[in-house]
Amino acid sequence: MKTKNVSRWLFLLVMCLSSSLFVMNAQNKDWANLKKYEKDNDRVSQLPQSERNVVFMGNSITEGWVNTHPEFFTLNKYIGRGISGQTSYQFLVRFREDVIRLSPQVVVINAATNDVAENTGPYNEDYTFGNIVSMVELAKANKIKVILTTTLPASSFGWNPAIKDAPQKIKALNARVKAYAKKNKIPYVDYYSAMVTGDGMNPNYSKDGVHPTLEGYYVMEGLIKPVISKLVK
Repeated sequence: MKTKNVSRWLFLLVMCLSSSLFVMNAQNKDWANLKKYEKDNDRVSQLPQSERNVVFMGNSITEGWVNTHPEFFTLNKYIGRGISGQTSYQFLVRFREDVIRLSPQVVVINAATNDVAENTGPYNEDYTFGNIVSMVELAKANKIKVILTTTLPASSFGWNPAIKDAPQKIKALNARVKAYAKKNKIPYVDYYSAMVTGDGMNPNYSKDGVHPTLEGYYVMEGLIKPVISKLVK
């Protein structure tokens, strides 16, 4: 009996230690990748206002935009804050550091591709929409104007082929965000309609059906720049 009790207590001790280590490791992880732009945020926050008037908040589509056509950002004094693979949940966590801290006049939000792809868990439209609304409210509370944009078309995701209904989910979310923008008089830019063919991305604008090529970014630039120009004083 004593041997069984000792074994049981040892088992419980090992389990507790394992759980504690798991929690500690999880807490040490920079889940929202706040470190990515930490140093550049220090630099940008010291720039004249005219050089940090517009921040683009997004995922790999935004990060890829800066890498594919950097001149669009440098010439227009736009700041890119895209992180590949991120969902709206992670956007919300880093919104203060990567947007509010920079005190821009305008933030352009492009979200939800990776939510639908379930990069951080099962897709829930209510939660994703709520994250977008929360970012809008944070921006407004800090006197930052918002431009909302559509989630880009995608018929599937190469990194998660289990997702079979991406087009339906993207259409539904875009419609909901559009209605919210209209109700709250928020500028809304429809990349989706200009870039979709059938249920997916026009192959003239993407090689993998998710991320734009330079030609795709040219389309987006033609849509977003006039709207920004109306808001930046």
